[in-house]
Amino acid sequence: MILNIFVISCHEDNKIQSMLLLYTIGIKIYTLIIWIFSFFSSKAAFFISGRKQIFKQITEKTNISDQNIWFHFASLGEFEQGRPVLEKLKELYPQKKIIITFFSPSGYEIRKNYALADGIFYLPMDSKKNAKRFIEIVNPEIAIFTKYEFWYYYFKELSKNKIPLFVISGIFRKEQIFFKSYGGFYRSILKYVNHFFVQNEESDLLLKSIGLSNTTISGDTRFDRVYENSISPKKLPEIEAFCNNSPVLICGSTWPEDEKRLAELSLKYPNWKFIIAPHEIDGSNIQNIQTLFPQAIKFSEWKSQRSKPQSQVLIIDNIGMLSSLYQYGKLAYIGGGFGAGIHNTLEAAAFGLPVIFGPKYHKFQEAKDLIKIAAAKSISTTEELITAFEYFNQNQSSSAAAKNYVAEKKGATEVILKNINF
Repeated sequence: MILNIFVISCHEDNKIQSMLLLYTIGIKIYTLIIWIFSFFSSKAAFFISGRKQIFKQITEKTNISDQNIWFHFASLGEFEQGRPVLEKLKELYPQKKIIITFFSPSGYEIRKNYALADGIFYLPMDSKKNAKRFIEIVNPEIAIFTKYEFWYYYFKELSKNKIPLFVISGIFRKEQIFFKSYGGFYRSILKYVNHFFVQNEESDLLLKSIGLSNTTISGDTRFDRVYENSISPKKLPEIEAFCNNSPVLICGSTWPEDEKRLAELSLKYPNWKFIIAPHEIDGSNIQNIQTLFPQAIKFSEWKSQRSKPQSQVLIIDNIGMLSSLYQYGKLAYIGGGFGAGIHNTLEAAAFGLPVIFGPKYHKFQEAKDLIKIAAAKSISTTEELITAFEYFNQNQSSSAAAKNYVAEKKGATEVILKNINF
């Protein structure tokens, strides 16, 4: 019996080591692919250039003797999600330093000057050498990862140095590799986490099913963030001037498939203003949107003109304004539902805007919840978009339902902070 257990254990260890080798090679290949794309894509170029001499940057801006708290975010969305916890920790422990890392340029480039952080960097690619060097330089008291991104070498190095690692607003689904028979290597990464603060009961049960009971169902810190934003949003006088008391449809994080349908909708409702904040703001994409909306004006042009021309459609050609735009809307359309999946619906709902989105929303619990309470509708065709638009235009109760939903779900930050001690 003991021999059988030993053989099984050795077999499992061998599989994990093989997967670790593939994992390491995969990261090198991924880096090479990004490097190739950097010659054609500005986003890929930022990914590569931002990591040049990265350890020199980190060494110059951090102090090993400081009481550092390390926050890692995949991108901008995860930053906004984890921001309530970060800001509350800084309020409670002002003497501690906040060190932030991002994986993606879409997070780093927008938040690289965030005032509450003492150091903001791209995360060096996951490797044994990089993880060891990063942890030695930063020497964090604790590390906090938001939602996802599970890096083997960083997690192992934190564990080796007895630095507590927390995952906040974690969410897990049964189709993820952690819960497959062949997911042993990826399960081994999760074992380095000291505590998981998960969004829902399903995530809690899934982690327990693989022997991880160090969990707390805290909810999603995004509700705290969007609620706070709705209470004291940044005022945008240029946007207010464009709206000019007209009813406004805010179109957030749109893609071409969304924009085609919205163009038809705008023709049917000329008395409505449309503000389009596309997911991609490169020149060619903005030009394509202008082709769909010939009378549209770009925000950069609108802002610079003293005499404001009349226009039904405003195209936001910058990043970072969307969360503040919703305060000027009556209704929201959220993009991405004809591609990989919808973007953030909660920012709009927090302001009491009913939301419309495409058919690919089933991975997002909040989208399903909003549909149940008649504060959201999913559409697949232009005809369905028009029907949903007219429904929300006539049913004012949907606005209150959306706003109340967000208000009732906030509180995750408080739960997390009660369980993080220094």
